[in-house]
Amino acid sequence: MSPFPQQALASSRQIVSLLFGPPSRRSFHVRYWDGSQEGPAGSTPATVTLTSPASLRRMLWPPSDLALGEAFIFGDFDVEGSLEHVLAQAVQIGDQLLRPAVAARVVAALLSLPDTKRPTPNLNFDDTSKTHSKERDAHAIRYHYDIGNDFYKLWLDERMVYSCAYFKTEHDTLEQAQTTKLDRICKKLRLQPGERLLDIGCGWGGLAIYAAQHYGVTVTGITLSPSQAEVARERAEAAGVGDKVKIEIRDYRDLSASTRYDKVASIGMFEHVGRAKMPKYFAQIYKLLRPGGLLLNHGIVKEIAPNFIHWGFGTVERYLNAHSFLQNYVFPDGELRRLSEVNLRAEQAGFEIRDAENMREHYALTLRQWVMRLEDHHAEILARGLADEVTYRIWRLYMAGSAQSFTAGRIGVVQTLLAKPLPSGEVNLPLGRADIEA
Repeated sequence: MSPFPQQALASSRQIVSLLFGPPSRRSFHVRYWDGSQEGPAGSTPATVTLTSPASLRRMLWPPSDLALGEAFIFGDFDVEGSLEHVLAQAVQIGDQLLRPAVAARVVAALLSLPDTKRPTPNLNFDDTSKTHSKERDAHAIRYHYDIGNDFYKLWLDERMVYSCAYFKTEHDTLEQAQTTKLDRICKKLRLQPGERLLDIGCGWGGLAIYAAQHYGVTVTGITLSPSQAEVARERAEAAGVGDKVKIEIRDYRDLSASTRYDKVASIGMFEHVGRAKMPKYFAQIYKLLRPGGLLLNHGIVKEIAPNFIHWGFGTVERYLNAHSFLQNYVFPDGELRRLSEVNLRAEQAGFEIRDAENMREHYALTLRQWVMRLEDHHAEILARGLADEVTYRIWRLYMAGSAQSFTAGRIGVVQTLLAKPLPSGEVNLPLGRADIEA
C-alpha cells in the first residue's frame, strides 16, 4: 500500500540526507514532486528533480546502474544543469551503502515508498545467437550506429568522427581537436604516399578520407553499419578521393590475407571485439600486415575499479555486468579489458609494442563537447523526429556518465602502436617521437 504523501516526502528527504548529507553541504539542489526544494544557499551546477513519490525507489532499488539509468530515461527524475556533475556525486551512493548501519536505514526508507511498476522497456536488441558471432556483432553494431546519420550530424564534428579527439589546449574547438587527432594517427603510423592503409571500423570515413587527402595513401575502410558506409562513400567522392578510398561493409574476420597492408588503424572498434575473440583479432591483423608494418590500436580500457567489485569471487562484478545500463541500452556485448591483458594478447600474436598513450582526459573533454551539442539540439531532435525523448535521454546519460568515468580514472582510452618486425627484427621507426609531436 502506498504511504501518505507526507510520509513519502519525509522518507525521500531522509534517503537523500543519508546518501548525500544535509542540504547545506550538498553541491546540488533537490526539487521534490510537490514543488519544495532543498540545498545549499546560492547557485549550484545542477538541480535534481524527483518527479513522484516512487522516484527514489525506482532509482535505487535494487541497486544497480541499470535501475538508476532507467529511472532517468523514463522520467522518474530529471536534471537541470550538469548531468555529469550529478553523476559524479552519485558515486557517494555506493560508498554509503557499504556502511551497514546506513544501508539498513536507506533500504527501510526505500521500501516504505510506493512500489509502482513502469511498463517493461523494449530494448530492441533481442539477438539470441552466440555472443560475438559475426551475425550478432553486426546486429549489435547496427543497434548503436544505425540510429540515423542526421542524429549524429547534429552533435559530432563536421567530419563526423565518433572517437576521442586530441586537444592541444582546453580551448580548442571540437573540429580543431578532431583534426589534430586524425593527423596524430597518421603521424604515429608514419604514413607515406602510395602505402595501403586498412581502417577497421571506419565509421563515416573521417580518418580514411583525411589520410588519403593529406598523406597520399590508398585506404580500405570496413564497417558493419550500412548507413555509415553510405555516408563514407559519399564523403570520399565529395572530397575528391573516391579513387583512393574504398569502403566495404565487412567483418574484419572475413578479410583475405592475400591482400597485405602497410599500415592498419583500428580506432574505437576494439571494445566490440570481446575477450574471447581477442587472440583471433590480433592474429588476423598480424596476417594482414606486411613484415615491417604497423598497427595503431585505439580503444577504451578498464582502469581503477572499486575493491567491492571483486567481492564474493566475482559475484558482485557478474551482478553489475548483468545489470549494466550501457550493456542493455547503448553497447550490447561491449567489453572493456585492462590494457595489460590487451597488450599481452597482441604480443602473443607476434606484435612488438612500440608506443602507448593514455588519452582519458582528452576523451572527457570530447564527451563534454558532444553532450553540450546534444543538449543544444534537444528541441530540434524531437521536432524533426530524429529520436524520441527516451532515446535522447539514453545518449545524454551515456555520454555524461562516460565523461565522468574518464575524469575519475575508472576507464581510459589508449592508443597503442604495434609493429610486425621484419625477419631481421627491424621495424624502421625513428629513434624518437619528435616527428609525432612536430
